[in-house]
Amino acid sequence: MNTNKKRILTGDRPTGPLHLGHYVGTLKNRVRLQDEYDCFFIIADLHTLTTASNLEKTSGLNDRARALVLDYLSVGIDPEKSVIYQQSRVPEVTYLTTIFSNLVTVPRAQRVPTLKDVMHDLDIEAPSVGLLNYPILQAADILMVKANLVPVGKDQESHVEVTREVARDFNRGFKEIFPIPEAMIGEGGTLIGTDGQAKMSKSIGNCIYLSDDEETVNKKVKGIYTDPTRLKPTDPGHIEGNPVFIYHDAFNDNLAEVADLKDRYQKGQVGDVEVKTKLALALNRFLAPIREKRAQFEGKNDLINQIIEDGSVKARLEAQKTLDEVLTVMGIRE
Repeated sequence: MNTNKKRILTGDRPTGPLHLGHYVGTLKNRVRLQDEYDCFFIIADLHTLTTASNLEKTSGLNDRARALVLDYLSVGIDPEKSVIYQQSRVPEVTYLTTIFSNLVTVPRAQRVPTLKDVMHDLDIEAPSVGLLNYPILQAADILMVKANLVPVGKDQESHVEVTREVARDFNRGFKEIFPIPEAMIGEGGTLIGTDGQAKMSKSIGNCIYLSDDEETVNKKVKGIYTDPTRLKPTDPGHIEGNPVFIYHDAFNDNLAEVADLKDRYQKGQVGDVEVKTKLALALNRFLAPIREKRAQFEGKNDLINQIIEDGSVKARLEAQKTLDEVLTVMGIRE
């Protein structure tokens, strides 16, 4: 790693395939950032335990981790430039979590907005200690590599604020060893789901995945929610907040076509079928190079395992250095 560069940590839980919302929110940014920063990309499998507390759910974690790496490689994340590692292969992070958990009160952990979202989405009436501890484990992930920046979606910004508080409190109570990381919010923001009711989410299933084939994309685009006030093609339509046009703006590189569709849609001169057909073509055009890249690595589990192993060794060396420094400044290790 280049010590002259600022350092970044971000990643994903291996809970299923990544989708267009992930690309807009963070992946696009990560590909660009790996040329400018020292990047650590975490496969956060320990974080999945907050909502996967039985063998049926945990036994497939390694398969899902490999699938996540395949998604990374397909969009252009390069293991020669960045460290891709599996969280559970760095046990030092749990030691740091224990230390940091004493710097965060229960009421503070309960105020993290995404905790309420997860409980609502998954019908959790009472959160486990692990779920409350989620942002503290995340703080340990970030601070163990002394990350300066954390690229996240807007909905994760509150987690980074917990990390900032932990770093400040530790520095104040012992010695200033941690940088105060900043959240780096992707320019694209949050992408609405195909149902038009919520953000694109694996748990809801309103997604177009990066791994979807052309036929699947075509089918999903046909079912996308549009303007509910528009009963026939000759009715003037609304483009503001309309998922079809949100996707056109995000992924259709033919700007003149998008402008024409918007103009005719608002005048009642184009039907949903044409608008969706052209969106499907645009999405498949966008996904074509991603599919081509995926094909280079698909089925090569030994190569993907090696990428994870090599990255985890590098990440663990950083974690060991940080933990040793933490215990030393605390007076626990001499």
